[in-house]
Amino acid sequence: MKIILIGATGTIGRAVAQELGQRHDIIAVGKSRGEHQVDVTRSDSIRALFERVGKVDAIVSTTGSLHFGPLAEMTAEQFKIGLHDKLLGQVDLALIGQHYVNEGGSITLTSGILTDEPIRYGANASAVNSAIDGFVRGAAVELRGVRINSVSPTVLTESLDAYGPYFQGFESAPASRVALAYSRSVEGAQTGRVFRVW
Repeated sequence: MKIILIGATGTIGRAVAQELGQRHDIIAVGKSRGEHQVDVTRSDSIRALFERVGKVDAIVSTTGSLHFGPLAEMTAEQFKIGLHDKLLGQVDLALIGQHYVNEGGSITLTSGILTDEPIRYGANASAVNSAIDGFVRGAAVELRGVRINSVSPTVLTESLDAYGPYFQGFESAPASRVALAYSRSVEGAQTGRVFRVW
């Protein structure tokens, strides 16, 4: 398969590239690195990416920024970080990308454990991740000939230095184990599913 991987230079993206790259052709896309670059907050950038790459068998997104901070101090602008980047960026990838996926192909987005297990300072992440999973379920009803799923990972073992204080009491997962869920989404048969890696 020809797979376009957006967020390929991140921790999850590198693990997904290693897992799926054993069997498929990976087109690595990053914000500033990779074979191609894209700004997922801009529809014109996403369209230009797919025009350059052409038809693919799968779209995998492991990208998206969020805001972590106390709700009492959070501003609308801070909340919009997650809305514009992780949520609308991935939704736009799916809306535009669906027209570039071959029949029988798939789209895989990334949400996260905070959909179901909220934490202090994580209101933005919980809202955004929940919306991504909801979009996937809704889109699966209408997409014809293309599957769509999301992967919802817990905190990564590799990211504990940065995010560990937010996730006290959570069991982490190595990126290599999280990558297997992306393999299930791309190489499996399910659609409208949230693959949880907890």
